[in-house]
Order: sequence, then C-alpha cells, then structure tokens
Amino acid sequence: MSKLLSQFNTVSKYLIAAVLIIVPLFPKFPLINVPGTYVAVRFEDLLLLILAAFTFIKILPNFKSFFKDEIVQAFLIFFGVGLLSVFAGVYLTRTAGLTLGLLHWARRIEYAVPFFAVLTLLSKEKVSENLDYYIKVLFVVIVAVFIYGVGEMYFRFPVIITQNMEYSKGVALFWTPGSHINSTFAGHYDLAAFIVLVLPIFITLIFLLREKFSKILFIIASGAGLWLLINSLSRTGQISYLGAVTFALILVKKFKALIIVLAVSVFLILMSSGVNQRFRQLIKVFGMASPSITVYADEAILPVRRVDLQVKTPLPIPVIEDRSTSIRLNVEWPRAIRSFMINPILGTGYSSIDLATDNDYLRILGETGLFGFLAFWLVFLRIGKIFTSSIPTIRKLDPPSLGFVVGISGGILGTFLSIFFIDLFEASKFATLFWLLLGLAVYVVRNKQYEQE
Repeated sequence: MSKLLSQFNTVSKYLIAAVLIIVPLFPKFPLINVPGTYVAVRFEDLLLLILAAFTFIKILPNFKSFFKDEIVQAFLIFFGVGLLSVFAGVYLTRTAGLTLGLLHWARRIEYAVPFFAVLTLLSKEKVSENLDYYIKVLFVVIVAVFIYGVGEMYFRFPVIITQNMEYSKGVALFWTPGSHINSTFAGHYDLAAFIVLVLPIFITLIFLLREKFSKILFIIASGAGLWLLINSLSRTGQISYLGAVTFALILVKKFKALIIVLAVSVFLILMSSGVNQRFRQLIKVFGMASPSITVYADEAILPVRRVDLQVKTPLPIPVIEDRSTSIRLNVEWPRAIRSFMINPILGTGYSSIDLATDNDYLRILGETGLFGFLAFWLVFLRIGKIFTSSIPTIRKLDPPSLGFVVGISGGILGTFLSIFFIDLFEASKFATLFWLLLGLAVYVVRNKQYEQE
C-alpha cells in the first residue's frame, strides 16, 4: 500500500509539472469544437481533467477536512455565486444562454484545478525539494518561450492566437515587422501578463541566492523575460512589471538592487522604439492642450471685397487618439457598466458580455454583480490572511522559498494592476498558470510554518 501511495505521489508531482510545461508551451489547437459557439476543447483541457481526477481521488479520504479549509470555502462561495449569476442571466434578465453560460462558469473551475492539486497532491515532507524542482521547470519554460519568441521574430515560427473567431480555429500566423510577438501564447497580452507574474521571482532570486551559477541562470531567465515583455509591446504589462518587481524587492529590503533593476528595465523599455512611440501617443491623448494664439497689431489684414476671396475646402481636423484606450472608454467599459446596472446584485451572467471588456474588475461586476465581486475578493483576502499571519515564518525561509514567495507576491500585485486594462482571469493559459503558482506559494508558506512550529 505504501509503495502504491509513493507511486501516486510521484505521478502527481510530474503531472503538475506537465501542466506547468504544456499549458504555456503547447499551441492552442482545437481538438473538439462546441456546437453553436467558438469555444473548443483543447489538449490542455484533457490534461487538467486528468489532474482534477487525481486531486479528487486524494481528497476523498479527507473529504471533511478539505472543505473545512477557509480558502476552499471562499472558492466554493465564488463558484456558487457564479452559478447563481448564470441562472439569473438566463431566467431573470434573459441576457445569457444556459449552455454557454455554464461553459464559462465551468472554465473558472477548470482554471483553479491546479491550485487545489498543488495543496492536495504534493508531499508535506518535501516542500523544499518540490519547490526547487518547480523553479527549475519554470526556468526551462521561460527559456523555451524566449527561444520560440526569437524564432517567431527572426525565423518565421508560426503562432496560434485566439483573439477572434477565425483565429481560434487554429489558423497559423506569422510575425510582421513592427508588430508585437506572442511566442507560444494565445495573445501578446497573455504573454506579457505571464512575464509580469514570473519575472519578480527570478529577479528576487538573483539577489537572495549565493551560488554564482544559480545567479547566472536567473540573470539569463530575467533577461529573456524582459526581452519578451518589451517585444510584446504591452504598455500595461511593462508598467505592471515595474510595480511588481518594486514591491518584491522592497519586501526583501534590497533597495540598491531595486535601483539597478529599475534603471536597467526603464532604459531597455525606452530603447524600444515601438513602445516609446505608443507611450508618446498615449501621453498626447491625455495631455494634449489647445495651443494658444497671439495676434499682433502689425499682422492685421485690411478687409477685401467678398468676390476677391477664394473659398477653400476646409481641411479635416486631425483626431489624435489611442485606439485601444478609445475602445475601452467608449465601448467596452460602458457595456460592462450597463450590464452591472441591469442587475447590480448578480450581474447578467457569464457569457453575457461577449467581447473583451479589457478590465477584469468591470467584467466581474457586469457578469456576476456585487455578490460575485465580493466573492472574488474573499478568495484573495483568505489567501492574504495566510501570508500576513505567517510573516515571522516567511522571514525565516530559506533563500529559494523566500525568493519564490516574495516574487509571486510581487507578481500578484502586477496582475492586479494589469487587470485594470486586460481580461486575464478569462485567458486560459494565464489563469491556469496563475492559480498553479499561487497554490505553490500557499503550499510553501503553510508547510514551512508547520515545520517551524
């Protein structure tokens, strides 16, 4: 029996690693299309289904204790409110379809499976060993994403994105000069958000680890990640990254390191002409002032007869705008607010906001109402409680554990900044990885605290 349990634990460990590798690296080719929608079952969905089965098997003997967990209860409340919002959207406000609404609701559960898997399947006696293993896996992933990004830009590696109905069918596209890169992700925003999540981990580890070889490896990983972030041309991602890495390095009191990292990062970002141009355009939109006109006396022109005047066709007034900002302000955000106003309590249901909202806070309010918004934050409040109550323990962690926990804390802050302008918790690659890495951080903090006690 003990041998069988040991094999189960080993397989579970590698299964979680497979999710950490395959989700970011495997293109989003559709396997089975869902009739009447452009939703498709993909390979990663089957992998997560297997992981869910393993997790369920491990939960069964400890069913009661599992559901006594405050974080698990918060997730159940969030999923329960989401289900209520679907039924309210279908039968009350008639703004959502039952099948599509339930599919979108099930996606939220699917993305969170790795969080529960990490807490349930990983051994509580091998925390440091498991963490070291997954950090190495994450290093390999970021290097692989970087290599594919270089291949996309210079060697015409094809990319698969899902930003509209046609592309989601698995159409291979190629990079064109001046455009953003997607690498192995389904969109450049997803790629940038992933980098924002993991880069603070690598950068923090550079200044905490003593081994020179490890430092060199994480410098390579950080350089690769920063290159990807810059060439994704995501302004939101770059600003969020600066906030994330600042927060992480302040937590470990590496102030000199922070100055160096910020100086190098800002310099490299500004060296990118594409990003620089887009930032200037954004500044023009929000900061453009009407020019003042001064008329001097000697510039006065004597009046002439009307017949002597030549009537010229007036030139159109140039419109200076940032396209993505205008879409958000004029279309997407008002649509989400209208959905919220239709039913402030439960929203209009999942799938009721068809197109992007480019603001996850407004999307949650629009689709699940105030109850869904509060339930969403309850999950993070419960997780935050674990971290804050373990601050004495966290300070005593070994360098890899401390670097990971502090780095992921910075990555979470960066994610919260990003979702002001991007829908991230609906992006399958990012959301799955986010919950997996967050689950790993909770796993480390909880079990290190138990060891010290």
